Amino acid sequence: MTTLTTFRVPFRGWETWTARFTPDLPVPGALPLIVLHGGPGMAHNYLKNLAALTTTGRTVILYDQLGCGNSTHLPDAPEEFWSPGLFVDEFHNLLAYFRLDRYHVLGQSWGGMLGAEIAVRQPPGLASLSICNSPASMALWAEAAEGLRGQLPQNVQDALVRHEAAGTLASPEYAAASQAFYERHVCRLTPFPADFDDSVAQMEAEPTVYHTMNGPNEFHVIGTLRDWNIIDRLDQVTAPTLVVAGELDEATPATWAPFIAKIPDVSSHVFAGASHCSHLEQPEAFQAVIAAHLARHDRHDH
Repeated sequence: MTTLTTFRVPFRGWETWTARFTPDLPVPGALPLIVLHGGPGMAHNYLKNLAALTTTGRTVILYDQLGCGNSTHLPDAPEEFWSPGLFVDEFHNLLAYFRLDRYHVLGQSWGGMLGAEIAVRQPPGLASLSICNSPASMALWAEAAEGLRGQLPQNVQDALVRHEAAGTLASPEYAAASQAFYERHVCRLTPFPADFDDSVAQMEAEPTVYHTMNGPNEFHVIGTLRDWNIIDRLDQVTAPTLVVAGELDEATPATWAPFIAKIPDVSSHVFAGASHCSHLEQPEAFQAVIAAHLARHDRHDH
């Protein structure tokens, strides 16, 4: 059994909503796992099934990053406010609040990018990092998206191009064309799981962070992150790192290859038949791979 406690953690006058899942039978030495959601701005909901990792005897912490979900919304913040550095600071504020001196980090999609931003700064308590379904640069991500778009039916491609050129991104036809991409490369479950829909619904209700940093959707990246690139800093990651992706992921092998090439202590796993939300499509297999990585690096002598 697991106990869920929620917190509103003060951060620079705002609040970070946090959910802490504590196992009733904690395993000595099993370090807590902090989960970083994607988007940016896609709230924790779609990652809720990772709370099942409490079965390994560890605490699992999920939270909504500033600007989305149950945390403080800041729709009037200037564009430059929303930076990776802001979210790194928010993460360290959580560590201080929960008095965590040793921990694992798992980030999915943008969360994996944020996890890498945290790791290159070499925080002393980081026992391991799991980068899930994430690119090492947005230029690589955009290139991969372009390639995947080119495999969509021609009429779908045409609709995407037409509405992007006209700026009519709110058109139902554009939404339908986008959905075709999502069903192939983002989440291959039909219908989408309720947790995934919940994250999308809260983002659409308050799209400030997602639209400012990313853009209107997963493959039309025109936001402030469009030039983001961590490749040249990856050799500074000292934490043992696991990189995972789906075989049909919008995060194609080219997008995450730099993590493998540059991080000194790194391993990888690809889930056959899965896409961007591997953790929802193949939950048992995903959790088993992550649990093994965490257990391997729970001890200090690694």
